[in-house]
Order: sequence, then C-alpha cells, then structure tokens
Amino acid sequence: MSLKSQNGMETVVPSLSRQRLADQIADVLRNQILQEILQPGSNIPERETAEALGVSRTPLREALLILEAEGLIEMAPARSPVVANPSLEELTNLLLVQSALEALAGETACDNISDDEIAEIESMHQEMVDTAETADSLAFFSTDMAFHTAIVASTKNISLIKTHGQYNAQLWRARYMSSRRRLNRPSSMRDHAEIIEGLRARDKDRTSKAMRDHLRKAIVRISGILANERGPE
Repeated sequence: MSLKSQNGMETVVPSLSRQRLADQIADVLRNQILQEILQPGSNIPERETAEALGVSRTPLREALLILEAEGLIEMAPARSPVVANPSLEELTNLLLVQSALEALAGETACDNISDDEIAEIESMHQEMVDTAETADSLAFFSTDMAFHTAIVASTKNISLIKTHGQYNAQLWRARYMSSRRRLNRPSSMRDHAEIIEGLRARDKDRTSKAMRDHLRKAIVRISGILANERGPE
C-alpha cells in the first residue's frame, strides 16, 4: 500500500498490522509537524486527513493518540485535533529539565557504557561530521537524536530512559528547529566531540557538563528562533 501525504507525495510501505499501521501514520504526521507542513496551532481534520493518507479513520485515531501522548498535538471532545504550539516559556522549562536528564545520563553512562556502544556513538558522530554540509535537515536531525538516545540507552537505567524519551518527544519540533540551521552544526559537532572524549575517559564530571551545556546552548538558539518567528509573546 502507499500513504499519500498532504502535498500529494506517496510513500510505499509494506502490509502492516493495525497497530504497526498506526505507528506508520504517526511517523508521517510527526515528520509533517517537524517540517511545518502541519503548522503549529493548525487543525488536523480526521476525515480529510484519513483520505489524504489513504487510510481509515480508526488507525488514524490511534496515531493521533500516539502524537497526543508525545505532546505534539492537543485533542479535546467535539473538536479537531490541533498541532501543539507551546509557548517559549513552556519549551524553555522542558529544555531545562531535559538538560538535567542528559547531564545525569552522561554521568551514569560513564559507569555502564561498553566500548562497543562508544564505538557506535562515535560512528554516528562521524556520520554527522561527514554530512554536515550535505545532509538534508530531517536526516541530520534523525542521526542527532539517535546520538543522544544511544547515550541515554547506555546508562541501562530504565527510569531515566523512559523519562528522557517522554521529554524528548515533546521537544522534537523545537530541537529540529535548532538542528536544521546549518550555521549551528559546527558548534554542535564540537559539543558532540567533547561528549565522546568524556565517555572515552569515563570522566563523569566532564561528560555530564558537556551534555548539560549542549542542551543549554539549544535553549538559547531555540529562544532566538521563536522570538524572531513570533515576536513578543
């Protein structure tokens, strides 16, 4: 089967179970939100969206529930789902918590990360360095998020992994806005290199500080982007 996006493009996908289909639809809508094909504050009418995607409304509703749990859309009785449009203050608060979680992840990873895991994280970093000038924004962002997620996963701390994932889902669009600015990429790559050096040395303080500082820089960049887009709130 194929999924039709709102701009008429088709993506061929394999035959899937209903639950997997809901995940696939959520992926399409999530990417449209990230790329602002679906604008913050805009409605997502269920009937028209299901028709545009070439699916029934049941898996679409399941996909919308996934996105609601991630904080990407807001749902209310008797109204169409709406793409979330958090305030700068809300995003800043989320990023502050996320910076603390990633700092904790950097510290904890130093005790638990394997050499193979460090090698995989280094490989992702090198891919980003090699493609910083050529990779499209979504591909670069996906690798960036995989880099951070791999570090958190290396802590082997299930509570930390789950909490980080919940916050990260709500921050995807904000972090994507920062990641897609090519001028920011050299700074991000330097931060990533410092994080890796800390992990190699199993230096908890160095790694924790590098992870926290990296997210704090994102707060500054995202604040500037949103201030330019929205004006005074």
